[in-house]
Amino acid sequence: MIAHRNLGFVAAAATLLAAAPLSAIFERWTWLIQATIAVAVVAAVAAFARLARVPLWGQALAMLAGLTLALTWIFPGGGELLGIVPTPSTFTHFGQLLDSSLEDMRSYGVKVPDTDPLLFVTVLGIGGVAVVVDVLAVGLRRPALAGLPMLAIYSVPVAVYVDSVPAVPFVVGAAGYLWLLVTDNVDRVRRFGRRFTGDGRDVDVWEASPLAAAGRRLAAVGVALAVVLPLAVPGMTGGLLDTLGAGSGNGNGNGRPGQGGAPGRIDLFAALSGQLNQSQVTDLVKVTTDETDPFYLRFGVADKLEGGGFRVGTPTGRPVDDLPAPSARGVEQRTYRATVEVSKNLTMPLLPVYAEPVRTEDLNSNWLYDPSLQVVFSNRDNARGKRYAFDYVRSTYTPAALRRSQPLPADHAVRRLHPAPPPVPEVEELVSALVRGKNTEYDKVRAIYDHFSADNGFTYSLSTKGGTSGQEIVDFLNNKVGFCQQYAAAMTWLVRAAGIPARVAFGFANGSNSSNGTYTLTNRNLHAWTEVYFNDVGWVPFDATPAYGVQGSTRSAWAPNTDAPEEDTPTPGSSSAPGGVDPSAGPAGPEGPEEDVDSGLAVGGEAPAEQAPVWPWYAAGAVLALLALLAVPALRRAALRRRRSGPAAPAAAAVRPGASGDAGDTTAHGRRMVVLADAERARADAHAAWDELLDTLVDYRVRVDRTETSRATADRLSRESLTADAGATTAVRLLGRAEERARYARDPLTGEQLPPALRAVRAALAARADRRTRVVAAVLPPSVLLRWRLATAEASSRLVAAGGRARHLLLRWNPRRLLANRMAR
Repeated sequence: MIAHRNLGFVAAAATLLAAAPLSAIFERWTWLIQATIAVAVVAAVAAFARLARVPLWGQALAMLAGLTLALTWIFPGGGELLGIVPTPSTFTHFGQLLDSSLEDMRSYGVKVPDTDPLLFVTVLGIGGVAVVVDVLAVGLRRPALAGLPMLAIYSVPVAVYVDSVPAVPFVVGAAGYLWLLVTDNVDRVRRFGRRFTGDGRDVDVWEASPLAAAGRRLAAVGVALAVVLPLAVPGMTGGLLDTLGAGSGNGNGNGRPGQGGAPGRIDLFAALSGQLNQSQVTDLVKVTTDETDPFYLRFGVADKLEGGGFRVGTPTGRPVDDLPAPSARGVEQRTYRATVEVSKNLTMPLLPVYAEPVRTEDLNSNWLYDPSLQVVFSNRDNARGKRYAFDYVRSTYTPAALRRSQPLPADHAVRRLHPAPPPVPEVEELVSALVRGKNTEYDKVRAIYDHFSADNGFTYSLSTKGGTSGQEIVDFLNNKVGFCQQYAAAMTWLVRAAGIPARVAFGFANGSNSSNGTYTLTNRNLHAWTEVYFNDVGWVPFDATPAYGVQGSTRSAWAPNTDAPEEDTPTPGSSSAPGGVDPSAGPAGPEGPEEDVDSGLAVGGEAPAEQAPVWPWYAAGAVLALLALLAVPALRRAALRRRRSGPAAPAAAAVRPGASGDAGDTTAHGRRMVVLADAERARADAHAAWDELLDTLVDYRVRVDRTETSRATADRLSRESLTADAGATTAVRLLGRAEERARYARDPLTGEQLPPALRAVRAALAARADRRTRVVAAVLPPSVLLRWRLATAEASSRLVAAGGRARHLLLRWNPRRLLANRMAR
């Protein structure tokens, strides 16, 4: 009974560990606390039911009743008895929570807030899985099947997560499942009565069973593969950051890239900054519109000010087939139509659209529209490869209309959602000086907008400077050098400091325009700007980035190019030049030398044309590295053959006076001299020649029998492989005889030319082999590969043996063994 209670506890804990991936969905940990309470109640009820020897079906009913009581206590409806006993109104409340959860699932994107409907569904699901796992693992003793309901929890983050799926929670869940399997196996072994070692060895009680050790190794390898292999699948890591590239920095209020908000949110600052210095141009979007000079195509908004930086909030909205009609007083509005084609290089849960869309086509119910953020988003789909059309309203503002806008009331919803930033003395002083004497909201915004001009020392540059103030917004305002993200976020910060709601918008500046109104937008057209909210008007765009730094920059009457001559100010609703390029762009722009043009965010910039692509060099290097790697076996074989062949002359000789032998006689100064071959050198040459012969046989796929003598091998080759070549037959017999004499005779064979004999045999075997065998023998010699394989196996065996010896030495001082020895005494 104790074992069963322990297994039930492990089953409950494994269920909670399996729910770890849900941490990637929720903003907070409320779900875990509530789920722990529910699972604990289920486990306690199951333990008492088993203690009372209730049948399995009764245990299941008891656990369901316990789960119901837990849900009633956590999510009360108001009509419960004693606070925990459910009534019909309680189940009506549960049904309402289920209905509301469907709406919340459609409205919220990850990470989701702690809403009662979503928490109820989560706790209900985890509690139900706990009941099924307990029945399978404890009641039916089938813990392996318990992995199926646990897998249902695993599938939730993969199904709804719009960014890369974190790997660590899945490791935690896998560890819980393995814990359940191990506990069940240990319980079975204990009931069996004794431990099975697997190979008959005497295993002390303090030692781990060989089967258990092997099982732990297999489990560790399995978990490692299960975690590592999915990371290589593009679907597990795809997202906006993978497509656009992530930058470095911290993403503080000056717009510099860096860490986003909570995991799962898109850091648009980091995504844009990753493309500033990229040399390769990638097509992302193609848009066709009937508007002559459209404004920027937008897809995201950063409106949350957290930790001194702007972050992307969680959008909520309605289906795209139910779009609201825009309304603004004193604003000229015209309706246009656009068609967008998103390439396969852009993967994100946001769709690029022009501001204020009023009707969409070719988008399914997975796509929602947030009228506050004016973004089209999805919790289950992405923009990759999408083609859609929409009608949108282009609003044209005039300075007079914006000046008529009154300040927002203090309790206005937009003001509450866009509060003032934390007070920074330097910023507060600057804003007070800029807005002093300005009576309207628009005049205050224009004063801040005009501050980011060349006359005040601001310039565009991809290389920024650091600072020592400790506040990056202060550093940017002091250095006055930056790019679009910094300008957009800095102006948003200052406008909010003036008490006016503002946010940072992200999208594409206008790209290359064809004659039929089609704009091709690439990663170089990514851009950021500021949007300011005016009462009874709505969100109005202001692009504070110097116009010469952004090709395709659009300026207007309410936000003109502050660096252009006064007479060149564009007319309302139009860009500063045909095609949306400001006249100041380029070398003639003020404070805008050609080398500072935004080549990182503009189509047709000169930087990509001047920088040669680097991928051919990488490809060439990879090919050369591959060829060098493939050449290693052939070079090794050639070096080995050259070392074995040695000089072509016979073996070196030694001179001994007064001896006679087979080598011949000579006379010097009347004394008889005899020349004898160096026996050791001749023996070594014979062994080297025979080893070379055996490697040649392996290379040309001729059978090698290591049990044969050298003479038997030579005779077999003469009969089977070299019958048509008398010279090769004689040569192989010579090699066999030399090896035989070197092995068994007192005096080895001397005076014979073994290298020519080897060449004759090799030529005969090559003539007999087919072309594929000859190519493989030359490029990837099988003899070398075989020798490496055997050497690797031998090294591995030595390593395993050394590890076993080290483990044995360590186990001698194992506390469990010492304790067992002490108890035995």
